[in-house]
Amino acid sequence: MIERPRFAWKPVGTIAAGAALLLLVTITRYDYHRDELYFRMLGAHPKWGYVDQPPFTPLMIRACVELFGDTVWAIRLPGLILTALMAGLLALIAREVGGGALAQSIAALAVFTTFPLVSGHVTVTTGPDVVMWLLAILCMMRALLREQPRYWLPAGLVVGLALYNKHLIVLLLLTVAAALLLVGPRRVLASPWLWGGVAIALVVGLPNVLYQIANDFPQVSMAAALRENKGDDARITLLPLQLVWLGPLFVPVWCCGIVALLRNPALRPVRAFAVAYPLMLVLLFVLAGQPYYSVGLLAALFAVGAVPVARWLSTRPRRVWFTVGAVVNCGVAIVSSLPVLPVDVVGHTPVPAMNQVVADQIGWPRYVRQVADVYAALPAEDRAATVLLTGNYGEAGALDRYGKPLGLPDVYSGQNELWHLGPPPESATVVVFVYQGDPNRLNAFGSCAERARLDNRYGVENEEQTARVYVCRDRKGTWTDLWPRFQHFD
Repeated sequence: MIERPRFAWKPVGTIAAGAALLLLVTITRYDYHRDELYFRMLGAHPKWGYVDQPPFTPLMIRACVELFGDTVWAIRLPGLILTALMAGLLALIAREVGGGALAQSIAALAVFTTFPLVSGHVTVTTGPDVVMWLLAILCMMRALLREQPRYWLPAGLVVGLALYNKHLIVLLLLTVAAALLLVGPRRVLASPWLWGGVAIALVVGLPNVLYQIANDFPQVSMAAALRENKGDDARITLLPLQLVWLGPLFVPVWCCGIVALLRNPALRPVRAFAVAYPLMLVLLFVLAGQPYYSVGLLAALFAVGAVPVARWLSTRPRRVWFTVGAVVNCGVAIVSSLPVLPVDVVGHTPVPAMNQVVADQIGWPRYVRQVADVYAALPAEDRAATVLLTGNYGEAGALDRYGKPLGLPDVYSGQNELWHLGPPPESATVVVFVYQGDPNRLNAFGSCAERARLDNRYGVENEEQTARVYVCRDRKGTWTDLWPRFQHFD
């Protein structure tokens, strides 16, 4: 029987509050992330689901906009709460496997690492997803370690709710189930409590499932597109990035978690979680899934590993070495994950190359102003018949957010869910097209003249830097006929 110390409220609360404060002071530096701009547009069109994701995050952003205003800081407030919750859940997992105050503190310290900081700063699907994974893992661990199978019921509830944010939690269920078959305890798979949890997950998540069925499983098409467009890169970077998500110097901690689960007799009921991790990596490689899909389970292994690490810190030299390593690991993560460097300096550092999320927060108001200048140069009679068209959802979201005060017309894009908001009206005979890519889409018009190239003027390379701005005329057919050629998933 594992002895569980008290929950270390003070040190864990201090770490959670410190992470939230760090996110608060950097909340409005730089600008929106491209995904935040996209989700903001989706939130204005509430649905049970979208072609590339369930509705939770777009609707959460919509709620923040309605409650606090249409600002960067407003939509990023949930990240502060989710990060604090993540710290608490990591500490609870450490406590569940016998960790005291030091182990719980080490576990909570993971919120100062790369992936948790990024998901806490930028309001995208990963923040809620990791919290849901950790909560589900905590419930499953309690069911197994405490031999209290009623915990399978809240685990099922969490899974059902998680399906409204992302479907990735199914990967956790599949790999844990396979691991239970391999290393046990197999009898759990016959538990009526476990199947009761499965039933709860299905009932709670049913509207989401029905949306997928009614719309011919759009996320299957989305997954296939990601596999085609990014699958090779995902497979190549899968293993290296596992060393990055929580920082290279913290790799020994989650490795200790795997070893502890496999070798500690007291943890035998939950050793399946150690086996589930390599199974998940194999599954991600086969499916060409994105490398970050494993982070929720990786963070839980880190929390488990904090317990033997805390015991190892029995001498002063060890504590000094660990403290130095933790400071360096977390310091690098903060600089490379959050907008702490001045925006006019960051482009001259390796940070944008190290972290694309940073690069994707820079330049949007300038890009929109450059598009507005092209639009303003059109004759008055052309402006009345003009729409904006973009190659990706980040550009569309930026023009939607910043374009109206500049007098810009409606914006359309063929990427992912935005394609369903089109086509433009047939009265639109002139198009200001922000684009770089397949020239086949330019062939939809009789003429396309390049009028500008986007430049954020900070020297930051991102997807929009050097994108062309065309003025296109003489549409070759109706928008209804042409619109399918603009659709793309990526």
